Amino acid sequence: MTTTTASVRTLPFLSRLTKHWRVPVNALEEAGAQADGELVRLGMGPFRPYLVTHPDHVQHVLTTNQPNFVREGMFWDPLAPLVGHGILSDGDNWAESRRILQPLFTARYVNSLAERMAESIDRSIDEIIVPGPPLDIAKTMSAIVHPMIVRLFFGEKISVADMNRLGPAYDVAVTANAIRHLLPFVPDRVPLPGDRAFRRAIRTVDEVIYRRIEQVRTREQDGDDVVSRLCQARRDDAGPDGDRRIRDDMVAMHGPSTDTTTTVLTWVWPALHAHPEAAARVYEEVERVVGDAPVSVSHLPDLTYLRMFVSEVLRLYPPAWMLPRKALATDVVGGVTIEAGSTVILSPYLTQRLPRFWDRPLTFDPERFAPGNETGRHRYAYLPFIAGPHVCLGQALFMMEAPLLIAGILRRFRPVVHSDGPVSPQLASSLRPPAGLTMALYPIRRS
Repeated sequence: MTTTTASVRTLPFLSRLTKHWRVPVNALEEAGAQADGELVRLGMGPFRPYLVTHPDHVQHVLTTNQPNFVREGMFWDPLAPLVGHGILSDGDNWAESRRILQPLFTARYVNSLAERMAESIDRSIDEIIVPGPPLDIAKTMSAIVHPMIVRLFFGEKISVADMNRLGPAYDVAVTANAIRHLLPFVPDRVPLPGDRAFRRAIRTVDEVIYRRIEQVRTREQDGDDVVSRLCQARRDDAGPDGDRRIRDDMVAMHGPSTDTTTTVLTWVWPALHAHPEAAARVYEEVERVVGDAPVSVSHLPDLTYLRMFVSEVLRLYPPAWMLPRKALATDVVGGVTIEAGSTVILSPYLTQRLPRFWDRPLTFDPERFAPGNETGRHRYAYLPFIAGPHVCLGQALFMMEAPLLIAGILRRFRPVVHSDGPVSPQLASSLRPPAGLTMALYPIRRS
């Protein structure tokens, strides 16, 4: 026996956003706490999406009946000029892009890049970090991560000028139109703050990527970078349409790779600051395993607690905090009828904090991810890299890159974050700490 939509609770969400306009994530947390895993609707004026947080319901949407829940609709429309119709779309375009891109992100391929990645991180830390003075955490993490990812994706032939334009442009593109994600029912014809900056950023991204595609196409380069491999795979798909497909796949892979990595690594430092006991264990492990030697891939298997720490950061602060989907056909989820055309919103941020699946869900505890402690956990209670057919291709890359970078910094420095209290997440395309958060890094004195 199914429950009709008339019996589904509607939570007043627009009023919550108004109440928490300074920290809108608080409105989301209130709605999640009130729903407590139940499938509910969010009252946003004429727009009433379904909020899906229970792991069983998440599994249904992302895996069991995944083809029915597509990445289309109001929440995706603001990003469409940026991400296009490649790996972040659905249907034939997505299947083709995934077939081409998946071989580039296997564990074997990522492992082949590991030593080069470690050397790049070590070199960037030397060049970028100035001990003592306050450092903008997000900008510092981006300055270390971005060149490495750009070289991996675009190859050594991309100019320094283009490389320096691409990172800031993408950062603006994923943050400038944040208000449209909170108010997805506002038509495009109604101007909102950030629209112009978003369009300028898109033009910059297009200029850089299309220039690099042209370089590879005209010179028939056979490099190991992603754009070269995409051009090889689409050798018979020349012309504007083929170039557009390559461009869309490049943006869809490069953007999240840099944004996700930078965002999570930015959260690491306030987490260390707020949890000194966990921080002490991280410092001890890095000192014991790495010492004052350059971090290498050989150290990774022994950085067990650091990986647990990163996993807990991903639980409490998943970059992909919201996963909207559109139902193509009427379906039943958890006994609730979802009408065709409806929007459903999955939120790893809420699912990963559900009390019925997580003991002390708001407590920062890396021991949740100690070997053996994950046994019995619902597979869809933890999904920082999403799940199902659309699982993030870059998760192996991230889980190698993050410990290398964190250990690379901590083998030389101890951080002091400049914050007087809890750091609240800010809602944009990804879940970020507030802009301008700073820390100082002080060299370790060894006898």
